[in-house]
Amino acid sequence: MTLRFLGTTSEVGECPTLYEVAETGDIVVQGERLTDPEHLKQLRDVKDSETFVVVPRELLTRFAPKE
Repeated sequence: MTLRFLGTTSEVGECPTLYEVAETGDIVVQGERLTDPEHLKQLRDVKDSETFVVVPRELLTRFAPKE
């Protein structure tokens, strides 16, 4: 898998960050893990292999690919 950096709203080289998988065009999101139990119980159809991260809206509106 080859990742292509799309952008970040971080000024210090940390998360949040967006990447694109070169081979598929899928998006990889780096961010703070969602851990609040009240928030987690509101999610649906969660697989054991899945995790959730919080992404600032600005990151998506500025750097997410538009089709």
